[in-house]
Amino acid sequence: MNIRSLTRGDGVVIGAAVLLLIASFLEIYSIDGAPDSADIPNAWGSGPVLLSVTLAGIIGAALIVVARGLPQAPKVAGLDLGPFGVAFTVFAAWSALGNIFDPAGGFDNNGGSDAIGSGTGLILSFIATLVLAGAAIATPLVPALKGALLPPPKPAAPQPYGGQPQGGYGYPGAQQPGPSFGGQPGQPGQPGQPQQGQPFGTQPGQPHQAQAPQAQQPAGDFAPFWFAVPVARPLFAEDGSPTPIAELAPGTWYLAVEQRGPSLVAQTQDGRRGVLQDTSGIQRG
Repeated sequence: MNIRSLTRGDGVVIGAAVLLLIASFLEIYSIDGAPDSADIPNAWGSGPVLLSVTLAGIIGAALIVVARGLPQAPKVAGLDLGPFGVAFTVFAAWSALGNIFDPAGGFDNNGGSDAIGSGTGLILSFIATLVLAGAAIATPLVPALKGALLPPPKPAAPQPYGGQPQGGYGYPGAQQPGPSFGGQPGQPGQPGQPQQGQPFGTQPGQPHQAQAPQAQQPAGDFAPFWFAVPVARPLFAEDGSPTPIAELAPGTWYLAVEQRGPSLVAQTQDGRRGVLQDTSGIQRG
């Protein structure tokens, strides 16, 4: 699970879930005239409040965070974990609202529960579930909530011209050795020898063989490079399918292997290839 793929909205969801857990240990009833020593139950002493409010909200938050952090979220009954978690949070907020309006349940029909009201735990649970459901719904819609929760890692120190960044997924430890500078095929290269002209050590007047010209790569050809995305972005299949096959997370280096117009064909850590359609703001390695 990559925590760098979490958004600010996911951070709000996590905070609201923690607040909901704290509220579950507070009193859910407020009874007029009750002594300070009265044993008033909390959410863990009420099955309806525990199941429909506390656990439903916490489970919904966990599903949302797990779906965001995994490269390929599993499905439950054919549904992605993310929408499944959002439904849980909305249900928890709806149940908390019902408990606020009628904390005593069916007892108020008997005329003996007029003194029972919503306690601190019930009120705080309603606030937490309301924030939880609001953040879960608004995160895909509000740009401020779609930003990365954790800042991207600091860029590495500048590399020499033409060098590859060191460290991280897939980075080569050393560059591939090329032809010896100025050397003849089959002979060790001598540093400092010119590419053209008379080879070092050849006597004047002696014939010498011309060096074989080295193949030059056309300037317009695409060269693979490493890059990182500023925010989480989907990676689509190369066949043009609209369903993402993976999600690129900030803070991770990926290899661009091909360019198709404004898009890039990228390779993930596990070797999957796909098309990155939104290449704005990427950081080249």
